[in-house]
Amino acid sequence: MRRYFIDLLTVLSNHCSLCPTARHLAIYLLDLFMDRYDTTVKQLHIISFACLLLASKFEEKEDKIPKLEHLNNLAYMCNVNVVLNKKDLLRTEMLLLENFNWNLCLPTPAHYIDYYLYVSIGENDLQNGWPIISLTKIRDCLEKYAYYFLDFSVQDHTFLYFRPSLIAAACLCASRICMQISPAWTKQLELLTCYSWEHLAQCIEIMLIYYENDIKEANNIKKQVRIQHPEQEAVGELSHQATTQVLFQQSSYHPLVQHSATLSQFQSPVQDLCSAYRDSLQAHRPGSVLAGSADSSQHSYALQASLRPSAQTLPIQMPIAVQVALGTEPRHCISMAYGSSYFSGHHSYAAGCFDG
Repeated sequence: MRRYFIDLLTVLSNHCSLCPTARHLAIYLLDLFMDRYDTTVKQLHIISFACLLLASKFEEKEDKIPKLEHLNNLAYMCNVNVVLNKKDLLRTEMLLLENFNWNLCLPTPAHYIDYYLYVSIGENDLQNGWPIISLTKIRDCLEKYAYYFLDFSVQDHTFLYFRPSLIAAACLCASRICMQISPAWTKQLELLTCYSWEHLAQCIEIMLIYYENDIKEANNIKKQVRIQHPEQEAVGELSHQATTQVLFQQSSYHPLVQHSATLSQFQSPVQDLCSAYRDSLQAHRPGSVLAGSADSSQHSYALQASLRPSAQTLPIQMPIAVQVALGTEPRHCISMAYGSSYFSGHHSYAAGCFDG
């Protein structure tokens, strides 16, 4: 049940573009309230929304505080069967504030992580045994790792037994280990956080176990996708190979070597189509152009006569006919080589997060 409400608060805070400190404070308020009181699921939905409102009012600017209508729309998107009203929210907020003695200055790991990230990388640090060239790029990548560990540290109740400052320091150290930065924990970080390696070892071990499980799960998902769509990949490869063979494969049959016949002795439907296409182009030419180029017209008529069907036709295999057609009319006959299967590959698209 706790994991469900934490995921709900995470989705709501992401849609409202709240800062990480507001999200972590809302989760911490919900944990404290659930630890002290037993309530129904419907009441917990209202309490979770109230915790998010209080945390956003405490950590964010006024224009970023989610409005009641926006929260109701988000609740509908998340399939939460609760309709919020102003009276219930105000009553729940007052109940929470009285329960916390009107003190919301509660530290979370998100309040420490930015402070630790300022000295996360030193000039003497090594990555994979080599000096770091760009400290800015490494620091940005390390920040993404740190927030990754910070996000799933609130999902498991095991981390509730550690101090918030220790969790933030462990997130930083685990990030350095994943990026293969040595040493994993420097003397400067130890002086800043007041935690040694021995203090952080247990928390770091839990984080790295979760990290390895996430990698294994991602690899399994990739394998399942490849297993579910092998037929589509095979069809795509076969269609690509067939198109490549039609366009670029040389025929093993050479009739011109075996028979000393001219081009006019061969006839095929593709040649008839190309000849008709040339006749139509020449029929639509202006008279001035045809009159001014009498020599070229006589030459074209002679070529047409040579390409007309002869009384005696010889059988020929199809590959040479396609090659002849490509040689005489490249622009018009290439469309016959490109079949509809060349562009009929199947592509899968990821569904939206809130579809259906």
